[in-house]
Amino acid sequence: MRMTRYFLPVLREIPSEAQITSHKLMLRAGMIKQAVSGIYSWMPLGLRVLQKIERIVIEEQERAGHIPLLMPTIQPASLWQKSGRYDDYGEEMLRIRDRHNRDLLYGPTNEELITEIFSSHVKSYRDLPLTLFHIQWKFRDEMRPRFGVMRGREFLMKDGYNFDIDMDAAIHSYNRHMVSYLKTYERLGLKAIPMRADTGPIGGKYSHEFLVLADTGESEVFFDKRILNYNFGISELNFDDIDECQSIVDKWTIPYARTDETHDQETFDREVSQEHQGISRAIEVGQIFYFGTKYSEPMGALVTNSEGMHVPVHMGSHGIGVSRLVGAIIEAYHDEKGIKWPIVVAPYKVGIINAVMGDKESCEVSERIYNELNNANLEPIYDDRDERAGSKFNTMELIGIPWRITVGPRGLKKGVVELTNRYNGDRVEVPTGNIVNTMNKMGDCILD
Repeated sequence: MRMTRYFLPVLREIPSEAQITSHKLMLRAGMIKQAVSGIYSWMPLGLRVLQKIERIVIEEQERAGHIPLLMPTIQPASLWQKSGRYDDYGEEMLRIRDRHNRDLLYGPTNEELITEIFSSHVKSYRDLPLTLFHIQWKFRDEMRPRFGVMRGREFLMKDGYNFDIDMDAAIHSYNRHMVSYLKTYERLGLKAIPMRADTGPIGGKYSHEFLVLADTGESEVFFDKRILNYNFGISELNFDDIDECQSIVDKWTIPYARTDETHDQETFDREVSQEHQGISRAIEVGQIFYFGTKYSEPMGALVTNSEGMHVPVHMGSHGIGVSRLVGAIIEAYHDEKGIKWPIVVAPYKVGIINAVMGDKESCEVSERIYNELNNANLEPIYDDRDERAGSKFNTMELIGIPWRITVGPRGLKKGVVELTNRYNGDRVEVPTGNIVNTMNKMGDCILD
C-alpha cells in the first residue's frame, strides 16, 4: 500500500475524550472514529488489525474441531421470553419493534438463538458432541461507555456454543475451549490468565475469565505470581484426548487466580505465600461457561439418548472479545512514540520510507523494494508522500509497523538501506538486493 493512495487520518493531538493509552493511540493512529458514544467506525488501518485477530481466532477454533456459522444481529424477543431472560437482562438490551409490531432485540449474546437452531435439527445423541461458533457484532447499552473499544456499546465478539449428551462430555468441551483460548492468546502475544469468575447474566455452574494484566484494567484480580512464568507452547495436541486437555487445564487453573467477584482472602492467604501473592488490575479478553441444561430444558433442546429416552443436552458458551483484543494488545505493546504491534497482527509488516523524495535513485530503489516485498507477500506500506523524513518516521512509529526500511542517498552510496526494528530499536544496514531474503529470515513471530 502506498501512503499517497491510502486513507490514514492520523491526529497530532490527543483527543480530549480519550482516557487510556489504547483509546488515545487508536484515535491518533486513525484506526477508529467515534460515531456516537461507545460506537465506532473502523478505519482502514484498524480494520486490517481487527481482521488479522479474527483470522487467528477462527483458525484456533477450527483446529479444536469447532464449526463456524453466522447468526443475525437482530433476534426475535419470543426466544428470550421462552428462556426467561427477556426481562431479566435489564436495560443493557436494546429492545426494538418492527413495522409489523413484532418485538425484536439487537443481540447482546446468542444462547437462545443457537439453542433454537440446534433443537430444530439435532435429535439424536449420535450427532453429539457438537460445537458451533460465530464472530458477529453485538450490542449492549452500557450506561457509561468508556475507554474506546475496551468498553464500547457495539463490539465484535466470537461466541461458541457446545452441545453434549451429559455433564462429563460438556466438561471436556469446556476444557477444550480453555486450551484453544490459551493457544489463541499466546499466538497474539498476550499472557491471558484464566481466573475463576462469576457467571453473571449468562448463568451456569462453572466459569473462567481470561484476563491480561494492565494498569488500565477495569477488574481487580488476585493470583499466584508463579503463573506468570507459564507458557503454553504446544504446537499440536489432540483435542479429543480427554486426559491431555484436562492436564493442561489443571496446570493453568490449580494455582490461585480469581477476579474480585470470586476472590476469597482466607483461601488466598492459605494457598499462596505472601511473596507469591499478586494483586493487579486486568483487562478481560474472554470468558467460558458451563451451564448444563439452563437453556436446553426451557427451550426443548432434547435428544434421544442410547436408551431411547429424550433428555436435555448439556451446554456451555464461550466468548472472545475480538474488537476488545485490539485495545488489549495496544495496552501490552506500546511506548511513548506509539504502538508496537506484534508482527502477527500488525496492519502492515514492513514500512518503507523514502527519505528524499526528490532524489532519483532513492525513488527508484524504494519502488523496487516495495514491488519486491509486495510480490513476496510481506505486506509493505510505502510512505511516498512529499513530507519531511522526520514526519514520516513519526507516523510509522505511531502506527506501529514492526520493521522500517529507510532509503536515502547516504546509504545508497554504499549500496545499503537501513532496517529498523520497531520493538527494540535495533538498526542494521542491509544490501539493497537482499531485502526479501532478510525479511523472510525474520519469521512471522513476536519481535523480541
